[in-house]
Amino acid sequence: MQITPVAAPEHEQVVRIADPESGLLGFIAIHSTRRGPAAGGVRMRPYAQEADALNDALRLSRGMTYKNAAAGLDLGGGKAVIMADPATQKTPDLLAAFGSAVETLAGRYWTAEDMGMTPADMARIGTRTTCVAGLADGDFASGDPSPITARGIFYAIRTAAKHRLGSVDLTGRTVAVQGLGHVGHYLCGYLHQAGANLIVTDIDRAQVARVAERYGATAVAPDAIYGVEADIFAPCAIGAILNAETIPQLKVRVVAGGANNQLATPEDATRLHDLGILYAPDYVANGGGIINVATEILKISGREAWVASRLAALDDTMDRILTRARILSVSPAEVADATVDEILQAKAA
Repeated sequence: MQITPVAAPEHEQVVRIADPESGLLGFIAIHSTRRGPAAGGVRMRPYAQEADALNDALRLSRGMTYKNAAAGLDLGGGKAVIMADPATQKTPDLLAAFGSAVETLAGRYWTAEDMGMTPADMARIGTRTTCVAGLADGDFASGDPSPITARGIFYAIRTAAKHRLGSVDLTGRTVAVQGLGHVGHYLCGYLHQAGANLIVTDIDRAQVARVAERYGATAVAPDAIYGVEADIFAPCAIGAILNAETIPQLKVRVVAGGANNQLATPEDATRLHDLGILYAPDYVANGGGIINVATEILKISGREAWVASRLAALDDTMDRILTRARILSVSPAEVADATVDEILQAKAA
C-alpha cells in the first residue's frame, strides 16, 4: 500500500492511495474535522485521469463539511474517490485495500456508501477498518442511505415549489429528473406518488426504460434534459452540471436535486438568479443520507425518530434560506454559504 500526502491548502489532509496488487488507486480528502470526524462516502468512477479524481475529492469533501454543518451534525467533511469502473473493476481485494487505507487515518475519516458502492461493499471495506458506516447489519447499522436522501430531496423540492410556484402541492407539476441511480430512482417514486409528471434521463438506457414504465415518465436523451419544459429540474447524477453552457438552456422555474456540487462555479448561482430560476442549495437538499449515516457513526439509538426529526429541521433550514434569499434578492447559494460559515465560526470559537 502506497499512501502519499497531497498538497491542498484549503484541506486538513489529502492522500493519494495506491495498491498495485489489488488495483486500488484513488484519493481520500479530509476538508475539516472542526465539528468532529470527517464523514463522507467513497465514490467509484472510471475517471479519465488522476487530476479529475483529485478535483472531485476536493470539491466533494468541502461540500460534506457544509452539508454536515447545515444538518447540525457533529461531523466534519471528508470524501474518498476510487478510480475504477464499479461494473467491471470492483473486487473484494480492492475494497479491502481501501479499508486498510481508511484505517491508517486513525478515525479522522469515516467512509460510507456513495456512487458506485453498495452496503455489501461497505461490509467488505469493514473487514479492514472500523471507520465505515452504511452497513446492513450491526447494532447501529444504518443500511442504504439512498431512500432517506431521496426523501430529503423530495422535501426540498416541495419547499422550493412553495417559494417559487406558490404551493407545496406537486399534483400536475412537471419535474425533470437527471440521473436514475439509487437516489434518483427513489425520488421518482416520491414524486410520482405526489402526482407529479416526470421527464427522466440517465446514461443507463435500461434503467431509463424501467423507470419510464414504472412511473409513466417521459424519457429523453441525456443532453436533452436541459432543454425540456418543466416546472422543476432535479439533478441527481454528477456535479458541475449547472454551468455557462447548460443554464441558458433551462426552461424551468426551480432547480432542486440530489447531485453534489451542482454549480460548476460560484458565478453559476448568479446566472440562475438572474434568470429567475430558484436554486435550492444542493448540500442542504441532499443532507438526508448523511443524517441517516450519522446515526451509525455517532451510535444514536432510536434511528427512525431521530432521522425524521433531523430531516424536518433540515427542511426548516431550507425554508429559512429561501426566505432570506428572497428578502435580500440574492441567490440562495449565497445565503446558504453565509449561514453555514456562521455555524462553523461559532464552533471554532
